[in-house]
Amino acid sequence: MPHDHASHAGHQHAAPPPGGGFNAAFAIGIGLNLAFVVAETIGGFWANSAALLSDAGHNLSDVLSLALAWGAAWLAGRPATQRYTFGYRGATIQAALLNTALLYAALGFILWETIDHLRHPEPVNGRWVMLLAGIGILVNGVTALLFRSGQKSDVNVRGAYLHMLTDALVSAGVVAGGGLVLLTGWAWLDPVIGFIILGIIAYSSWGLLRDSLRLGLQAVPDGIELEAVRAYLLKQPEVQSVHDLHIWSLSSSGHDAALMAHLVRPGGADAAWLAALSKGLEAEFHIHHTTVQVEDGPTPGGCHSGCHETSPEAQALAVHP
Repeated sequence: MPHDHASHAGHQHAAPPPGGGFNAAFAIGIGLNLAFVVAETIGGFWANSAALLSDAGHNLSDVLSLALAWGAAWLAGRPATQRYTFGYRGATIQAALLNTALLYAALGFILWETIDHLRHPEPVNGRWVMLLAGIGILVNGVTALLFRSGQKSDVNVRGAYLHMLTDALVSAGVVAGGGLVLLTGWAWLDPVIGFIILGIIAYSSWGLLRDSLRLGLQAVPDGIELEAVRAYLLKQPEVQSVHDLHIWSLSSSGHDAALMAHLVRPGGADAAWLAALSKGLEAEFHIHHTTVQVEDGPTPGGCHSGCHETSPEAQALAVHP
């Protein structure tokens, strides 16, 4: 592309670290759930309850997912290196994807166990099932509350929150199933309630799957409209066109958006203009990492600054690459 010269600017402000401030929540959640997994596994064998054993397996997957999310949040706070120039913030995106995969794998495991329990019902100690599942509601509910404040702004934290909320719902279903079986003697009620809970969990976790895939594919973050940003750039003084505009998120946090764009502007741009542009993008769209290349475009008189002759074809390319 023919241009007289180009100017580059890189500008960024520190965004809140992904998963920051939740170290205590991760530690408490992992400790509580690991202890409960042990208790629920022993109780499942004691009560001859497939529901308890499958719930213990699901809780174990949540312990792993919490550890994964915590590790990713810790990595995100590490400084950039010569090789990883963006730092390790992207680890939270990978953790969100893996947590989503773990969640659906756990749902598949529970579905398999529920079908098997429906086909081969066995006598269940309903009182023991209700007691352990009731403790599960308390453990998972408390853990979910620890992550509630951050689940709207960070997909990685939301994954941890939904895992815990999912476990609380599963435990509630196990309590209901144990109580009904105890009252009626109908063993088939337990897996039927399990199917209902599985449907609720799959529906509620769809948003997590969608958002995790969007992050992995470097989609424009929620809350930012690409065309609105393009219009804002075109409104800047003397900017003639915008191309190669990309907006994506560097981490699972909703406060870590990055932008890269090429602007065509006669005479290029100086440092003050570029700094003002970056600050404007941050104020208007909460984009904290901006990289802009300013390309010299044709002046209103029809030629580039300095009146270097340019063919009509080259001018068209400059405006519409």
